[in-house]
Amino acid sequence: MIARRTFLATSATATAAGIGAVSGRTAAAADGATSEQSPQDAEFIGLLTTAADERAAAVLDTYDGNITELRDLGKARVAARSLRTLTSVHVHAASAYHHDGALLVPMGKLADALADEQFDDGLWDQGAVHSPPDTAFSVVDLNIAYALLDKDGERSTTKLRGTIERILRKAGPGLANGGVHTANHRWLVCSALSRVHRRWPDASYPRRIDAWLAEGIDQLPGGEYSERSPTYSAVVTNPALLTIARFHARPDLYAHVRDNLTASLYVTEPNGEVESVHSRRQDQAALRQLPEFWLQYRELAIREGNGTFAAVAELLRERGAGQTFGETPLGDRLAEVLDRPELARALPAVKALPTDFEHHDDSCGLVRVRRGERTASIFGGTDLPEVHAISSGLSTNPTFFKMRKGAAILDSLRLSPQFFSLGPFRSEDLERRGDAWRLHAEVRAAFHQPLPRRHRRKDGLYPLTDDGRFWSAMDFPHRPKDYRALRTEILVRETDDGGWDLAFDVSQSAVPLALELCFRRGGELSGEGLEPVAGAHDTYQLVSGEASYTVGDDRITFGPGNGKGGKQPPVVEPGERYTWMNGSLTPDGIRVLITGRSPLTYRMTLR
Repeated sequence: MIARRTFLATSATATAAGIGAVSGRTAAAADGATSEQSPQDAEFIGLLTTAADERAAAVLDTYDGNITELRDLGKARVAARSLRTLTSVHVHAASAYHHDGALLVPMGKLADALADEQFDDGLWDQGAVHSPPDTAFSVVDLNIAYALLDKDGERSTTKLRGTIERILRKAGPGLANGGVHTANHRWLVCSALSRVHRRWPDASYPRRIDAWLAEGIDQLPGGEYSERSPTYSAVVTNPALLTIARFHARPDLYAHVRDNLTASLYVTEPNGEVESVHSRRQDQAALRQLPEFWLQYRELAIREGNGTFAAVAELLRERGAGQTFGETPLGDRLAEVLDRPELARALPAVKALPTDFEHHDDSCGLVRVRRGERTASIFGGTDLPEVHAISSGLSTNPTFFKMRKGAAILDSLRLSPQFFSLGPFRSEDLERRGDAWRLHAEVRAAFHQPLPRRHRRKDGLYPLTDDGRFWSAMDFPHRPKDYRALRTEILVRETDDGGWDLAFDVSQSAVPLALELCFRRGGELSGEGLEPVAGAHDTYQLVSGEASYTVGDDRITFGPGNGKGGKQPPVVEPGERYTWMNGSLTPDGIRVLITGRSPLTYRMTLR
């Protein structure tokens, strides 16, 4: 590994000078909102500098592997990000790697590999053949790298800058003519084009940007975007819109980012995790972190004097390098701040963050409740009742309730009836009923009668059709039907002592069912009525009384158990939509099942 120099500067003056030395033009020139002469946030810059140096050391150990992956698999994003990271410490006066000649060979190799693997149309693959949106991620990173190197102006990087320039010029037409897969890709491509156009103008670039923007920004009334993904797609959309606002003269886009960041305040847990049960993307069943939004909160806090956003940015700075950062390590952020030196300004006065609220986002079917360190999520907004499908791009997570008491976390509460293998309960709506929130659904399955005379065929060859559960050559649409139904209503009430009451009413058919509670690993279960479920790892059945899940001094007590027996087996039915594809809905964690049989009225308490 390249030997690191002695750290050049950690004082406020030296660090601020490092930002200014690379920035060149004033921040006010970027969007007219800020001035480079404003006080610098020395602690923030110092944190990023230290993290970037550590990140650069890791990149220097692994960049050969990045190049191999690029050449073998066509994946450009890691190589482009590695080049951006090395660039940031090379040009930053306060970095231990500032103008270190030993960086030039790795940076040159990364740039050469990216140029060699770029197709004739200017694109890379990155998991999809000749992919404009995946290329756009790398174009954004490479544009930042080029801008920093150009501003720095060192003769030693002349060849490197030429290589990056050729890559970016070549990529522009591919982005201006290519298509996308998902909603957030539109804005990502626009942001990449706006950056390229700013330096190497081409009339086709703003035309393409305007064509995408003419479709309208896909923001729901509650502040989430149409993919309802508070982390996976919002962390793409928000930076993209900020870039377009800056480079394409669309200041109206700041309002969209502001609304989304405001919505994020209500889905953020005290420990920085972001609730995503309502998402239509991959994060509906994954943990993502608030630091992904750090620079977005910081930018709008500084630009608009928003004290609440400043409080988020300051909280993340205080938590420092020890917090979880997810896909974007802390050290990768330095390049963005060097590219936008106004982000290094001191924050405005902070305002208190919301820590006591009940927030209903009707456009996502989500209620969030927070009382200090206690939080809860009530979810009734899956797409299944409307589209009757399980698919990528749909909200399908059957978890309808989650809660936290400090470190004690109930990650999921689900209801699984064994009714024609239709799968878990997914509410058709979420609405206020007096002092409770009401979730409800009615599912039906049919027995089919003989075809009416006019639809019969002598050859017996009928169309292959879908009856809602499976396909068969039965011409289902023309058959009379006898339906069986299962009706479920759940009333969720917050109690005066900070707990929750859930009243269940399941009726119209007699079927086994199981309530599945899944707790975060790391705690302990206790309760005399708990029995292990045979053949199921870390799974128990609560047959009587109450049980508790404890992490340190934090505890969630729940129950009561509801018996056991052959007519109410401890089985969670994921539904034929999953089992036919050998899929699974089993969440990771420590699971407790409370079983019963409908018709059933049951009251669960969690406190």
